[in-house]
Amino acid sequence: MRRSLLAIVFAVFAVFAVFATLLLSACSGMRVVGSDVSAFSSWSAAPPAPGTPYRFERLPSQQSANLQQDRIEALAQSSMAKVGMQLDPERARFSVQVVLNRQALLRYPDGGPGVFMGAGNAGASFGVGIPMGMGMGMPYYTLEVTLLMRELATQKLVFETRALNDGPWSDSLAILPAMLDAALEGFPQPPAGTRRIHVEIPR
Repeated sequence: MRRSLLAIVFAVFAVFAVFATLLLSACSGMRVVGSDVSAFSSWSAAPPAPGTPYRFERLPSQQSANLQQDRIEALAQSSMAKVGMQLDPERARFSVQVVLNRQALLRYPDGGPGVFMGAGNAGASFGVGIPMGMGMGMPYYTLEVTLLMRELATQKLVFETRALNDGPWSDSLAILPAMLDAALEGFPQPPAGTRRIHVEIPR
């Protein structure tokens, strides 16, 4: 009887050990950020070569959120550098606007409408819907980042790209670098149509 009890105890500890190992492995692994990307280009002449200088420009609605926009543009600068663009306001040939919009939603098991609140560096929104069933709403988030590039000499909009991500993660700035990298994939002449692009980031 005693041996049987000890065997059961050891078996329980073994199960917990395996579970803990799997949990730690998952937590220490990589997270995959999937974005739906749509990009368009219309260059006046040849696309920009590596090292082409640009500067950031802000919409009037972004002026009151300087700290947040500074952080967003710092992340965008890193992604722009990966495709060969150089931040140099004094010699800039292009201007770049970065617009981030975020919505927090409640999703219900029956798929009915719920409550959403939206915020970003280009405005905010709020809405209420009544769910059709009795389930408890679960938090859900949508994040969209848009980059607009304008040629300063002609004021022509020459490049536009958008990346959209939705999921249960509320840490917008943590997944934004992956979304920016996805939005700029294929720059300066991205393929036509909407693409699903996955980028890995540390958890």
